Amino acid sequence: MFQSYLSPISYAFMSFPVAALLFTLPFLVVQYRRYGYINKIRALVLYLLLLYLLNAFYLIMLPMPSSRHNAMPTGNMIQHIPLQFIQDIVRNSNVSADEPLSYLRILRQPDFLQAVFNVFLTVPFGMFLGYYFRTRWVVCILLSFTLSLLFEITQITGIYGFFDHPYRIFDVDDLLTNTLGGITGYRIALWISALLPRIEQLDTRVDLSAKRVTYTRRGIAAGLDAPIWIMLFLLLHSFQAPGAYWITTGVYFVVLPFCTGGRTFGKWVVRIRISSEDGHNRLWGLILRYLLLYGIIIGVNVYLLTPSWLSSISGPWMGIMYGGVMIMNFIFFIHLVIRIFKRNPVLVYEQLSRTCNRITWPDQQHADTGKTCEIP
Repeated sequence: MFQSYLSPISYAFMSFPVAALLFTLPFLVVQYRRYGYINKIRALVLYLLLLYLLNAFYLIMLPMPSSRHNAMPTGNMIQHIPLQFIQDIVRNSNVSADEPLSYLRILRQPDFLQAVFNVFLTVPFGMFLGYYFRTRWVVCILLSFTLSLLFEITQITGIYGFFDHPYRIFDVDDLLTNTLGGITGYRIALWISALLPRIEQLDTRVDLSAKRVTYTRRGIAAGLDAPIWIMLFLLLHSFQAPGAYWITTGVYFVVLPFCTGGRTFGKWVVRIRISSEDGHNRLWGLILRYLLLYGIIIGVNVYLLTPSWLSSISGPWMGIMYGGVMIMNFIFFIHLVIRIFKRNPVLVYEQLSRTCNRITWPDQQHADTGKTCEIP
């Protein structure tokens, strides 16, 4: 019986990297937005929760029918009698009151092992609720019951119609044992919480003013800004507006940050802003910063992909242009790698424009935090 659990667990661990990859972006956005930084303990707990949910899902759903067009099951698919599993255990174990040793047979009885499995399945869930989310015991019971109900509905509906017919029964005893497991895990979390870092105190000694703005954070902001900028560019380009690239770049990355204290939409989401080394938001710094970045470093690459612009350049000059851009890209890539390994977030266009990214925080104490611009 225990061998049947190993295969679902192995599937859970194999699919975890993919699930973690999909989970990482929203996780980072929420953490930056809510806490202003990434805490390693909080990240570890939440990724363990993700791994647990994958294991629970596969343990409940596998094995599946070999075809979507599975046969109609025979017999009643709903077991609605509470604590029926106790009667099944007693009936199938051949326990005799005159033979005390016969009670040991219960420990090997499949109905008993199934009930124990259902309890242990949600113990980790209750521990997460008690330790990390700090829910009340009533909420833990409701959420554990809801999770179990979700499992049962998924099974009885054939994964919501994916299979033609149900392939597992809806058992009310599973609801009871899963809920018992959840509240058991909740109590365990309360007992051992003194041995673990307290979640509510993870951020008490964190000084956001000492935190650097990482390239990951900047990359997320750029990724959120890119679709907006591209839509604005395509809109102007569809109207054949001259200089659509420069207009959209100037409006979105210079005018907008100047009017909003150094923030674009992406920077607002992850709580960072552009400022000069003295902490102020100066128009000339924004102009020079984005002229270097989008006018030269990115701009020349964009124009090399523009057919109308390429058609005006003769053959020999075309090769020279491509060669020069490739050399520039290579130099900038090496520069970026060096800064990453040196943990220095200030790039060349920021040095020349005397600007940098800083963390912003809404409360008065951290009204404008983040390391001051350390521009060489």
